[in-house]
Amino acid sequence: MSFADATIARLPRPIRPFAERHHELIKFAIVGATTFIIDSAIFYTLKLTILEPKPVTAKVISGIVAVIASYVLNREWSFRNRGGHERHHEALLFFAFSGVGVLLSMAPLWFSSYVLELRVPHVSLTVENISDFIAAYVLGNLLQMAFRFWAFRRWVFPDEFGPGHDKGLESTLTGGGLAEAMEDEYEAAGGTVTPLRRRRASRQLGDSSEPRVSKTS
Repeated sequence: MSFADATIARLPRPIRPFAERHHELIKFAIVGATTFIIDSAIFYTLKLTILEPKPVTAKVISGIVAVIASYVLNREWSFRNRGGHERHHEALLFFAFSGVGVLLSMAPLWFSSYVLELRVPHVSLTVENISDFIAAYVLGNLLQMAFRFWAFRRWVFPDEFGPGHDKGLESTLTGGGLAEAMEDEYEAAGGTVTPLRRRRASRQLGDSSEPRVSKTS
């Protein structure tokens, strides 16, 4: 059982059917939680040290690092079965839409910091940190995740099956899979064994009956 399946199995029964129909959303949410931890750690490390008077700058830096981690995790896990673009084109679209998402996530923080002025000395340090957390990580992340999930499925990974499905289909058509299926259908309809399958069977029988000559001296 995969990690996503194990997570879905632990969900409350009323919402479990919805989660089972939306595996990609569950995986995307797990990746979001992981990058949330990365983003939070970098943001508060910078905000409480070298970038204390510049919370928006700290958020931009932490957001960029989190986006890079998000691309790797989403490409290799959340949307592993999707594709549709060359890798460099896909990466360009991913970072472009993620950049829009970062801007969206900063909007509530900018509003609380510079419009509502929820900063020291206008408010206490505790109120400032709480307002920053709500603005940047509750409102901002919800806005960003909703936009990114829609944009990734619509523009970055539009092909539901990805390039691997095309290769599998090509292998089926060119590697004998289609001929096998047609032969099965013919025999199931009451036909005799096809000449192709008869030759294949006789060839395999001949191979198995040939004596093996040892090459050792």
